[in-house]
Order: sequence, then C-alpha cells, then structure tokens
Amino acid sequence: MAFQGKKLINNPNDVVTEFIEGLVETYPGLQYLDGFPEVKVVIRADVSGATYDKVAVISGGGSGHEPAHAGFVGEGMLTASICGDVFASPPVDSILAGIRAVTGPMGCLLIVTNYTGDRLNFGLAAEQARSEGYKIETVIVGDDCALPPPRGIAGRRGLAGTILVNKVAGAAAAAGLSLADVTSEAKRASEMVGTMGVALSVCTLPGQVTSDRLGPGKMELGLGIETNYVPITRGNRVVLMINGLGATPMMELMIAAGKTVPKLQLEFGLAVERVYTGSFMTSLDMAGFSISIMKADQTILQRLDALTTAPHWPVGSAGNRPPAKIPVPLPPSRVTKSEESLCRPVQLSERGRILEVAIEAAVNAVIGMRDSLNDWDSKVGDGDCGSTMYRGATAILDDMKKYYPLNDAAETVNEIGSSVRRAMGGTSGVLYNIFCKAAYARLKANSDSIVTAKQWAEALEAAIAAVSKYGGASAGYRTLLDALIPALAVLKERLTAGDDSSTAFVLSSEAALAGAESTKHMQAQAGWSSYVSANILATVPDPGAMAAAVWYNAAALAVKDKYQAS
Repeated sequence: MAFQGKKLINNPNDVVTEFIEGLVETYPGLQYLDGFPEVKVVIRADVSGATYDKVAVISGGGSGHEPAHAGFVGEGMLTASICGDVFASPPVDSILAGIRAVTGPMGCLLIVTNYTGDRLNFGLAAEQARSEGYKIETVIVGDDCALPPPRGIAGRRGLAGTILVNKVAGAAAAAGLSLADVTSEAKRASEMVGTMGVALSVCTLPGQVTSDRLGPGKMELGLGIETNYVPITRGNRVVLMINGLGATPMMELMIAAGKTVPKLQLEFGLAVERVYTGSFMTSLDMAGFSISIMKADQTILQRLDALTTAPHWPVGSAGNRPPAKIPVPLPPSRVTKSEESLCRPVQLSERGRILEVAIEAAVNAVIGMRDSLNDWDSKVGDGDCGSTMYRGATAILDDMKKYYPLNDAAETVNEIGSSVRRAMGGTSGVLYNIFCKAAYARLKANSDSIVTAKQWAEALEAAIAAVSKYGGASAGYRTLLDALIPALAVLKERLTAGDDSSTAFVLSSEAALAGAESTKHMQAQAGWSSYVSANILATVPDPGAMAAAVWYNAAALAVKDKYQAS
C-alpha cells in the first residue's frame, strides 16, 4: 500500500534551490549563479572564467543524488556543477551558464553520465559553447555493470563510478595539464571503473507518496557481474568505493566495506589500494548501496590522493566567506554582435534571396506534412512528430521575416537553431538544435564571405557527426540520419564528379528520400520505435527520417528552380 512520505521540506518545487542555498552557506568555498529557478549552478568561489588559467571540469545531472555533484565542487575536483530538477536532466541554458562562468582560455571538460537527456543537453550546450569560441571536450561515463550489453544506443548508465572519474579529471586539471590530456585521463578512468548496486527500498520523490513496489523481504539486485565490462584480472591494483544510496546508515556501509575488501583480496586476488566509504551518489532516501571498483595504476592513485577542497570528498574545506551568489554571465554574442548583424537585411544579396527561397520551401514542406508525420508517428512513436516539426517550421518562417541575417549564411543557420530550440522542444528539438549549431560552427570556420557548395557539404557532414555523437544513433538505427547520411554521400560524390551545385543537391535529396523510405525495413534502435514490433515498423517509414528528407528535398528543388529562373 502506498503512503505519504514524511519530508523536511517546504514547497516540493523549491527543494533544489533551497538545497543550493544551504550548501553555499555551509561551505564558504562555493557560490551559485543568481539565476533561480531556471539556472541552478554551483561554482568554485575562487574561479572566474575570464581569468581562470586551468582547464575547467564540469559535471552535473538531475538532483536527488546528493552530494553528487554539487558536493564535489572545489579546487582539485569539479569547477562547477549543473543541477537539474529532481531526477531530471539540467536544461541547456544552465549548462551554458556554468561553462561561461568558469571556462578560461585552457578550455572545459564536461563529464556526463550516460543518460539520454544528459547526453543531449550537455551535447547541445557543448556545441553552443564551441560556437561562442570556447574549447570544449566531453567524456561520457557509463559504469553500470548491472545489465548485459544492450541492443541499441541506451548503453550503461552513469553511476557512482562517475565520482572517481571527476576526481581524476579534477586533479589532472589542477596539475596544469592541457584540455587534451585532462580529457585523456578522464576517458581512461571512465573505462577502468564498474559499479553494481542493491536497493532495499524505493525512494520517495518530494511531495509524492511512497511506493510499495519493493515489499517486505524483497530487494532489487544488480546482476551481470560476469559481463566483463572492466578489464580487471588477478594481481591488479584496484580502488574500492562503497556508496550509500541515501537511507543506508554508515554502520551498514562500513559492514559492507569490511566484508568486501577481504573478498576482493582473497577470492579475486586483487590488491585493494584505496577504500572510500560513504554516501557519494544517492537516490534521495533509497535504502541500499553500490560497489564501484576501479582498476588503478600509479597515475590514477596520484590523482585520487591529490588535495582537493571539494567538501564531500573525504577532505574538509576552509577559507574566508565570499558573497554567496554572483550574476549569471551573458553569452559573448550579446555583447560582440551588433543589432544590425542579426536583423533581416534591408536589401538581400543574390545568395541571400536563394537562402530565403530554400528555407521557405523547406519549412512549408514540413508544414504540409504535419498530418502524415503524426499519423506515422502514432503507429511507431508517441504521435507528435508532425506537430513538433510544425512548431519548429512555423517559428522559423516567422523569425526569418523579422530578423534572420540572410546575407550571412552561417549566422542564419545559427538563428534557425535558436528558433528550433525555442519552439520545438522534445528530443527532436534538441537534435535539430545540435544539428544547426554544429553546421554553424563549421561554416563560421570558413574565412570566405561566400559559402560554396563544398562548404555546405562540410557543414552537413559536421552536423550529422554531432547528431550521431550526442544522440548515439548512426546509419541503420531508423532515425533522421538514415535520410541525411545517404544525402551527404551522394552530395560529396556528385560535387567531386564535377556536377553543378544545384544538380548535386537535387540528386542528394533524392538519396535522402530513398533513405527515409528504406527505414521501413530497419529494426529501430533509438527512441520510442525501439519498443515497437518489427511487423508494425514495416508498415511505415520513420517519421523523423521522412521529415528530414522532405525538407532537404524541398530546399534543393527550390534552389535549382531559382538558379534556372535567373
């Protein structure tokens, strides 16, 4: 029987912001950005992005896992922590605010736990930050050993082993290493750690009733230790972390540590070099614990032993108390770009008119496909693909008439991303925003004022790579990439063969349509469709792929018609 849980909270909607306020009052080395409730970012009080001369290390995720990750902000560990709502990925604007607040010329490493929302939102923030001139790298941590190797792109979850990766990266950054070297050490550490846990109860969300899913005499055990995720063999040196999940007394955690160490030593032949016991990454008030084991060498041990002021690593903190909060920094674009550069030009150049025609054709094609896309998506998804794409398309159409700088192709692509981000929402909105930001960054890197067909192809290639990187899909996964990847291949082939650009784009758009149609014969490995039977999938193409093919084809045909008319 479910019952109302007892909690020491005020408004359930304010638990995260009130937690942050209490955290910075308790530890004088921490501050938060004054952007509540949208921006919930904890940073080191001694760091300013404009002057910081070391690599910034940022992590974060949904709240409810305290002390992770805000409790590990400090010199020698994290430079900032981005807090989402309880069990919800932090929004892109919060991540960007954190990056801008602490990132200097040495760059920033984002350590991201392997959950779809975290990967997408941190990925989009990374692309946006790169387009603003920041040097950004990303390491995704998936240390969960509780499941056999999955099909598709979901992968292993990021659990308590992430804390050890944070410490290794933070110590490497504090030692003055370059962004590439800090990233390399963090990635290697992430590949050396595995975590498995056991829950004795479920947790209670603030303001919600407590579930009785785990009744008396039951526990939920992570299985699959034989999956060999971590390359540990007899004789290896290891680090052990016993992590409480929120409601497990320290006495019980110490019992677990006391039993685990000799078992690792005697039964598995491992040299246990370090033991960390406590609550590092919890799930609110869940009873239970997890065990993380990291293969260690002298470099990893040196990083773990390095001094840190992070309050919840087993080290105290001290110092004068600075102001508790500082203003949220504005993106450089608002300061450096003139209003005129982001307004619709009074007079369009020839290429500006062609770009306008292409955009109009693309969005009108999407608008006209709304009902078909929704119908297909009702069979293989959640039924709103057409409505989501429609919102993005109408926003682009409205915004283009007002302020797209159409004579500047790169900035126009960037503004399309902003329109999509504002209007679309959902996974599709994030993916298309990542697409636009990556294309913008590639176009912006070109010094020529005129964008050639080859440069458009390079921008498309960069956009596809970014969507694949952060979304996790590739060719054959039954996604929009199954339309865009064939289009890119044909486009590059025809341009290399010497075809004129408009013909090359039309031929590549036909490949996009064929690729989208071919998704009928693919087994979905991403999104809602991955839960749908193959028999149903075979009746309709992937809606996202069809939407991409339709707008690409419409834009290509419109450009060709425009060239022929002139």
